[in-house]
Amino acid sequence: METLSREDFNKQLLDWYHQNKREMPWRGELDPYKIWISEIMLQQTRVDQAWPYFERFMSAFHTVFELAEAEQQEVLKAWEGLGYYSRARNLHHAAKTIVNEYNGIIPEEYDEIIKLKGIGPYTAAAITSIAFGKPNAVVDGNVVRVITRYLGIEEDVRSSKTTKAVQAHVNELIDTEYPSDFNQAMMELGATVCTPSNPSCSSCPIQVGCIASQLAKTDVIPYKSPAKKKPHYHIAVGIIENDQDEVLIALRPEEAMLGGLWEFPGGKQESGEELEHTLVRELKEELGVTVAPVKEFMNLKHTYSHFSINMYAFLCRIIEGTPSPKESQQIKWVPKSELTKYPFPKANKVLTEKLLDS
Repeated sequence: METLSREDFNKQLLDWYHQNKREMPWRGELDPYKIWISEIMLQQTRVDQAWPYFERFMSAFHTVFELAEAEQQEVLKAWEGLGYYSRARNLHHAAKTIVNEYNGIIPEEYDEIIKLKGIGPYTAAAITSIAFGKPNAVVDGNVVRVITRYLGIEEDVRSSKTTKAVQAHVNELIDTEYPSDFNQAMMELGATVCTPSNPSCSSCPIQVGCIASQLAKTDVIPYKSPAKKKPHYHIAVGIIENDQDEVLIALRPEEAMLGGLWEFPGGKQESGEELEHTLVRELKEELGVTVAPVKEFMNLKHTYSHFSINMYAFLCRIIEGTPSPKESQQIKWVPKSELTKYPFPKANKVLTEKLLDS
């Protein structure tokens, strides 16, 4: 089988990239702040999804100083809808660190930047190579796919041993003169040509040296062992209104999933429990009140990274007690017209939109 030298691999990859790279609002940027924001957004998010959020976020926080000075609620609101909200909380935390400990200058060195909250090996390599020209090789899902196919690696890509082997190979391949273009080219190749299914091998600049292509194994490489089945939950939440046409919302605990976001109070249905009983039990536990469900307002499905839900929202009234935060950080009565000012998880946001239309 024919192989490519490191020099030929890089030349063909970079020539292809310069002719075929997609337009992106952060592409070509040398500002490490913008590169950092874009790389955090692109974790677990496609380019087309991240694009409008990047523009919105940069309009809200032009510099690391503005991000550091912002309230967390402002940051989460700008991030609303993008998901994986710990990324936004970590960005905010790291911005404060950069301002307080680095005088607002994002560190150039890998060993320094990786100390910042929310920055792991991939992000550290991406920022230092793209913003500062450091020869640190990035490995994301796209790069893993390209390299396992190119080298014919058939081991499970869920294994850390496999990803470490891929990292070692990319470390050897990276173009030390043009590390930024090399890293972006590898990710671009995986995203647009060496796709998970039906890769466009005839359009690939490194096909001549690709073992999976030569052996017709692109349908089985990379191998990924079956994922664990995601659990599914039924959630009951309560819409409680007062005489001033205000709705009660609760702030999720900082350390919890979706921490710092607002929601309608409620929780998971237990085995053998009626949804109305779930609602009554959860609001007693969360708010210290007894409620009477009046009617179901809406229900919807939503999928998170590790589980999925059916959420059932009930209009209800308090029949005993005064609401106080017992399991949340804070509760607040909010006019329905002002609900859009608060950051909500996706499922709750759908609910707020219907409330505003009702």
